[in-house]
Amino acid sequence: MIRLVTANIQHALVDGTQVDLDRLEAALAALDADVVALQEVDHGQARSGGEAQAYRLAAALGMPEHRFVPAVRGGLDPAWRRRRAPRTAEGDDGRLPAPAGYGIALLSRHPVRAWRAMRLPGLNLPGLPPLGVDEPRVAVAAAVTTPDGPLTVVATHLSQREPWKAAQLRRLRRRVRHAPRPLVLLGDLNTRGDLPARRTGWRELVHVPTYPRSRPWIRIDHVLADGPVTATSAARAVDLGVSDHRAVVVDVVLGEEAA
Repeated sequence: MIRLVTANIQHALVDGTQVDLDRLEAALAALDADVVALQEVDHGQARSGGEAQAYRLAAALGMPEHRFVPAVRGGLDPAWRRRRAPRTAEGDDGRLPAPAGYGIALLSRHPVRAWRAMRLPGLNLPGLPPLGVDEPRVAVAAAVTTPDGPLTVVATHLSQREPWKAAQLRRLRRRVRHAPRPLVLLGDLNTRGDLPARRTGWRELVHVPTYPRSRPWIRIDHVLADGPVTATSAARAVDLGVSDHRAVVVDVVLGEEAA
């Protein structure tokens, strides 16, 4: 069995007032996940104390395989942008992490044979009006070697507005069409209900509301599956005590017999 978690952590913000990475660490550790996809992750940002959040969480969770992929490079605060990113943590290869940014991260307890980061269309989609206030979007894929066998894991955070998020999901599906199966896509897709499954042709494993955290009533955080991967029980929406989203937890097994 493989436990998958996806969470929009909103840089570990608690009730819109303060950042509490310790609380997030403890909450994620309690989930005992094998693979964790995170969105709205800070890296060297003033508002979150200059922490390399993905690296610190990976170390706390005992996940040696991890990647932070910035959607936005540099500081979010213009004054902070002019400063050098603080050296708060080291990567798994002993090197200091990249300069300041904001984006997504993927963490794995199990070995990863290959990583691939992808920039998604957004600010200049051909044939569509300018995206305006939205931010660039990215995805990251990992070929994970699990106890059940190989699994391709893709993590992303899509735009809030149509038609850009639909175009991003179509582009992402094309980009991973040749990736080995089974495959799972995890993340905040900013799209309600079963629409992501209909747009991709993949199976939705999440059927519980995830947003807003205090009283969730809509489902915009998803786990989509393609190939021989099956949920062993219903996905759960878990309050981590931070962010405006709840995390999603789903246990899966791999293989044709399971499917």
